[in-house]
Amino acid sequence: AHSHRRDRTWQMGNQGGLGRRRTPVLQRASGVRGAVSASAALPPALSLSKGFPTVQLPIFAPNPSRMAANQTLTTLGLDAPDKFLLIAGPCVVESQDITFEIASRLKALCAAFDVPFVFKASYRKANRSSASSFTGIGDEKALEILSAVSRELGVTVLTDIHSEPEAELAAQHVDVLQIPAFLCRQTSLLEAAARTGKIVNIKKGQFAGPATMKLAAEKVFAAGNERVLITERGNFFGYEDLVVDMRNIPAMRSYDLPVILDCTHSLQRPNQAAGVTGGLPQYIATMARAGIAAGADGLFIETHPRPAEALSDGANMLPLHEMEALLQSVCAIRKALAHFSR
Repeated sequence: AHSHRRDRTWQMGNQGGLGRRRTPVLQRASGVRGAVSASAALPPALSLSKGFPTVQLPIFAPNPSRMAANQTLTTLGLDAPDKFLLIAGPCVVESQDITFEIASRLKALCAAFDVPFVFKASYRKANRSSASSFTGIGDEKALEILSAVSRELGVTVLTDIHSEPEAELAAQHVDVLQIPAFLCRQTSLLEAAARTGKIVNIKKGQFAGPATMKLAAEKVFAAGNERVLITERGNFFGYEDLVVDMRNIPAMRSYDLPVILDCTHSLQRPNQAAGVTGGLPQYIATMARAGIAAGADGLFIETHPRPAEALSDGANMLPLHEMEALLQSVCAIRKALAHFSR
């Protein structure tokens, strides 16, 4: 019965839209849809010489014939093979003005590039390096601001939760509940999020491998909710650094799970002696392009008009004015992959 339910839930193509049954990502090109000859992809002037064998490239792109099968995820806008999802916004709700400024600009950019958009912002930060770190403006006030963003701008809204009571509270205001990476194995929290009926985005723990996330998703399924996203956000590399293993993206997608790449938290420099998390924001665009090329179904990016003034995680945020150029380059990569999958 469980297998039948999964067959019904994840059927949106084989390589790139959210949530679908897929063929293996690394596959031989001979007679296989989705693989292309490198020489065929090059202009005549750049074709490989006759002395070299033809190289076959695996193409990470969706199967258009399966794209519309899952109603939950087509609601997020994944209805064409050249699309990807953008989850973006500030780390935390700082004020109504800055929240609306960011959400409005992101909505306009995503409309211009035809990118499905989910606005994200924490209403409260529970996992802080220092006891003196900013945690929020107050739960009710922040949640009301998120409700207003959803209502007035007409965008899908995501926020994270840290305990079972928070699941029910936040679900009254947002569309997507996010499970923080450090809590990705917390069974009671996953079950509480599932019971709300909201889409659940589970961030992969910095200590976890792909198989762990399959088990985490199955906890949500078992609680009666099949609307799950998984977000890759890197693994610990020593005490004060993270690294993204791009193999995790096709690995988790092979479980019929839609995979998002967190391009900002994966560039954090955690556990700094000063008590403030550092970051490498100069590599955000590189991470985004690599993630889409590796087959990610969407990107998660924290952004702020003035990262240096952000009240939380400013060290690894994308300046808002750089988002347009990033989307332009990533959209080009996605469209190229979709073209070669035909």
